[in-house]
Order: sequence, then C-alpha cells, then structure tokens
Amino acid sequence: MVNVMSELDALRRRLSAEDPIHVEGRITGLVGLTLRAAAPQIRAGDLVSVQRSGSEPLLAEVVGFDDRHAVLMPLGDPSGVGLGDAVRPVGGRMTIPCGVGLLGRVLDGLGQPCDGLGPITGPVTPWEVERPAPDPLQRQRIKRPLALGVRALDGLLTAGEGQRLGLFAGSGVGKSTLLGQIARQCAADVVVIALVGERGREVREFLEDNLGEDGRRRSCVVVATSDAPALVRLRSAFVATGVAEFFRDQGLRVLLMMDSVTRVARAQREVGLAAGEPPARRGYPPSVFALLPRLLERSGPGEGGTITAVYTVLVEGGDLEEPVADEVRGILDGHVILERSLGSRGRWPAVDVLPSLSRVMDQVATREHRAAAQRFRALLAAYESKRDLITLGAYARGSDRVTDEAIARIDALEAFLRQSVDEASPFDETVKALQALVA
Repeated sequence: MVNVMSELDALRRRLSAEDPIHVEGRITGLVGLTLRAAAPQIRAGDLVSVQRSGSEPLLAEVVGFDDRHAVLMPLGDPSGVGLGDAVRPVGGRMTIPCGVGLLGRVLDGLGQPCDGLGPITGPVTPWEVERPAPDPLQRQRIKRPLALGVRALDGLLTAGEGQRLGLFAGSGVGKSTLLGQIARQCAADVVVIALVGERGREVREFLEDNLGEDGRRRSCVVVATSDAPALVRLRSAFVATGVAEFFRDQGLRVLLMMDSVTRVARAQREVGLAAGEPPARRGYPPSVFALLPRLLERSGPGEGGTITAVYTVLVEGGDLEEPVADEVRGILDGHVILERSLGSRGRWPAVDVLPSLSRVMDQVATREHRAAAQRFRALLAAYESKRDLITLGAYARGSDRVTDEAIARIDALEAFLRQSVDEASPFDETVKALQALVA
C-alpha cells in the first residue's frame, strides 16, 4: 500500500509539472496592420504565435480587444496568414538575454543579434523589457557631473550622472554625428544606443564612421530600421532601455542614447490607430502620451548605478511646441537645441546655448564653474541681441558696456563653442578654458 501511494505521489508531481492541454485560438480576420483572433486565456501585452500554413510561425503581440476578438499586432510580415490559422500563447511577455557579451554587439528591434557574430556569449540573464520605473524615493540624488566630451555641453549645459537630456533638432542638423561623438568621448562605463526608424543606408555608416571601433567596443546598439513593422520599432526602444537597466543594476554608469523619440511616438501612433484608438492631439492617439512618461521615466539614477539618457527629438520647422516635443521637454531634465542657422555659419556642433537648459547643472557644477557659464551666456546674449546692428555697422561703440566687451571677445566665444568631430575635450580642461575666457 505504501509503495502504491508513493508511486501515485510521483505520478501526481509529474503531471503537475507537465502542461498536457495546449490552448489554441483561431485567426478570424486581417484589418489593416492588425490581425483579429478568437483566442481564450490571453491578455494585453502577451506574445502569441500564429501558425501559418507553409510558412514559419509568425510572432504577434496582443495590443487590445475588439468585441470578443483579440487584436494582434504582428512582429513581422503577415504574408501567408489565413482565416482559421491556429494562435498559440508563447509564454507571457517579451524577454531578452542580457550579459556582458552584449557589449560590442548589434541587436534587432526584438533583442536578437543581427551582426552575423552568432548568439550572445558568456553567462546571460533572461530580462523582461517591460519594467516599471524605479521607485522615486529609492533613486539616488544627482550629485556628480558626467563628462560628455563636448565643450558646449560640458561647459555651459553640464550633465549629471542620471540626468535625462533631450536633443531637439530638425533633420540634417547633425544629431547622429553628435551622438557618435558623445558615445566615443563620454565618461560612462557602458553605452547603449537605440536607432529607431533609421534609414537602412545610415546604420552601417553610424557604426563605422560615427561610433568607430573605440565607441563600439563598450557599446550595445539596438537597430530597427524604418521598414520594420511598427511594433518592432516600438519594442526596440524598450529593448534598449531594458539593456541599459540591466547594466545599471550591476552598479555601472550607463549612457543611453535614443534616436529618436519622435519615431517611437509615430510607431505607437500606428499601433494605437490600428487597434481602434481615436486620434487626439494632431493625429496622435492618447496612448502615445501615456507611453512617453512610461518609457522615459525608466532611465535616471537607480539604487546602485545610473542611466544618463540623451533622447533626440525631431522638430518640424523648429516648432518646439508640437505635441511630442512639448511632452518630452516637460518630462526630461533638460533640453539642447541644435539650430540649423548656426550650422550654416560653420559652427559645429550647432548647439544654440541660449535657449538650451540643463536643469541639474546647479547641483553638479562648482560655484566658479556656474559663474563662468553665466558670464559666458551674458556676453553671448548681448552680442546676439545686437548682431544685426553690428553686422550693418550701425552699432555705436560705448553705448553698452556689456555689448562692447562681447564684441571684443566674440571670436574667442565662437572658438570655444566650435569643436571638430574628432577633437577630444577633457572635462577639467573645458572648465579651465571657460573660466579663463571670461576672467
């Protein structure tokens, strides 16, 4: 009797460990960019596999529900999907393998290696890409500066470890080039770069020219080109943020750069509209403005390490009041404006320091550094306010003391702001040069 009971217990344990029942649903329709499925026991955000006849299974994500049908967004080309194809849950939310082996690698929008170097080597940890932001009361204070290697930023818009900066510019002003320069020269331990909706032609150029071997050695790059499905482009931002969080939790200083948040918002707009959301502000559905803080608040200081983030934002015609730019500027800890007219005058990087702002500079810069930066700004503002009169020769010397001093020093001010792409500028040397310039 005892032997029979022990055998029954062993059999019960084996049965409890198995899942003999496979729950399946069926495809009931294809509308625009989305699939409709009658599938029980699935929830919003779950991943499912669509069993296509004669093709590889297609991964999709549950993005909503319409009447009694689930709305699925495919993570690939839906060609070959037919009515009645089986839909199977694949085990909850999206995870990626994270480890030191990610450094120097290029991942696709779903976190899979796409550089032809095989799987990620070394020990890896399954890491969920959808995570809540750190508890605000458990975050560290931002107290230390992080050198970005660019004089205009380190001297006048000093960033702190754990700060989130927005880089606002139109197309063709040099955002990608500036990101590559920062990635090569910044004082971070690890750099994570997300290229969202990038042109396919420019990905290799960014890796080889802008990032270079030195920058790539300590970087992980996540790429979702403009031809990728909307959900893949959207997920690439969360994959990059998840990778940055993994390294932050190891106690490292991480620099996360995302180009661009605008394309993330556009991808979410496609998903939201396809799922049946009504358009709201300038065609963006409400889910876009719920997504942005959920994504951007995940960076910053944690309990151990920090994520310093630089997010680029495309502004059409310099309109900083358009919905995405306005929303992002209100969430982040500072904004840097790249001005096309400065680039046309031959200044690189084309940073317009007067309207730009770092909200944590007072916390991380010394009193002498802040005083020198304020003096620099005052001189530059005085010159810019009279630029037209000076150019026409209509300004009378002696009418304004600050403007007279600005005219005398404008060449030195412009030289400080001008920095070639391959020129390194250590933080301490930048601060000393700034103080000497306005002394």
